[in-house]
Amino acid sequence: MIELKINRIDVFKVDMPYVGGVYTLSGGREYSSFDTTLVRITTNDGIEGWGESTPFGPTYIAAHALGVRAGIEEIAPSLIGLDPRRVDRVNEIMDASLVGHSHAKTPLDVACWDIFGKSVGLPVCDLLGGRTSFALPVISSVGAASPEEMRHRVAEYRAKGYRGHSVKIGDDPALDAARIEASLADKRPGEFFIVDANGGMTVESALRMLRLLPTGLDFVLEAPCATWRECVSVRRRSTVPIFFDELAIDDPNIIQLIADDAAEGIGLKISKNGGLTKGRRHRDICVAAGYTISVQETTASDIAIAAIVHLGQTIPQKNLRCVLATRDFVGVKTADGPFDVRDGLITAPDLPGLGIIPRMDVIGEPVASYY
Repeated sequence: MIELKINRIDVFKVDMPYVGGVYTLSGGREYSSFDTTLVRITTNDGIEGWGESTPFGPTYIAAHALGVRAGIEEIAPSLIGLDPRRVDRVNEIMDASLVGHSHAKTPLDVACWDIFGKSVGLPVCDLLGGRTSFALPVISSVGAASPEEMRHRVAEYRAKGYRGHSVKIGDDPALDAARIEASLADKRPGEFFIVDANGGMTVESALRMLRLLPTGLDFVLEAPCATWRECVSVRRRSTVPIFFDELAIDDPNIIQLIADDAAEGIGLKISKNGGLTKGRRHRDICVAAGYTISVQETTASDIAIAAIVHLGQTIPQKNLRCVLATRDFVGVKTADGPFDVRDGLITAPDLPGLGIIPRMDVIGEPVASYY
């Protein structure tokens, strides 16, 4: 094997406004823009790899943009001189350098996979286990609003070809029930819906909401409550399938999820779960357990979308619910690549690495460099 070493790590900051003005989650959380961190790793022979981490603001989970860049500052010096293709060894060094802080490790890990693919002339999905033969369904994300507004926004995504929809709830049980009923009012054959509370409900409010719904509505309830015990309590009292998201972030969480029979699937957000190396492991555990997987990001631009699609392209069709095109959230395009959505479907390109070309005129100059 030709010697390959990490020679330099550059960190970039890009501000990305939310295209819809204000995105609303449960608990009154609102986001109008996102602070993204991009990483470029350059090897001794000039190969460049790119990664991205964009926390969904500082109030979604225990992560924030300033913490991403501070974490990279702590980790990056330890990676200089390592072979980026030895992704498990790179992750061991990152974990030894800084406990936790998955959002800081993700762009470094993804950039290593990008280099790995470019160095051997293969797309990342083939290195992650091999691509499947089907195109991936893309899901929309509809922020909490009035029932009629949410119905209208679902219709807009439907008109664009989207086959799945994630609708946000988490306030008054009666209002949330109305939001769900309105969002599903025009449901077409083959469409699927994820109703996402982002941990904003109590057991009482979740159960009241479910009782208020008409019978026969077909959806998955994602992350109803903030704690493990509360989510399991809802799971034991409901016949609605449940996904874990914010609480499914590492190996012990996912193993405990299966042991407790606590859900039917997970929302695997790559930066929340620590990158593609750990995401690959979480994929395998969940597939072995017969779980359904939705591959997503907290929010992100085009570089992170590429990682989402490559990981999603490796999941068996019966286990993959959807991928989330988070670039639809933001008004900034950070890279180009063949990641077009056609008829609500997307496919990983047959190009080396992630298959993206960064837009340096948008990305600008590094805010930090390590070498």
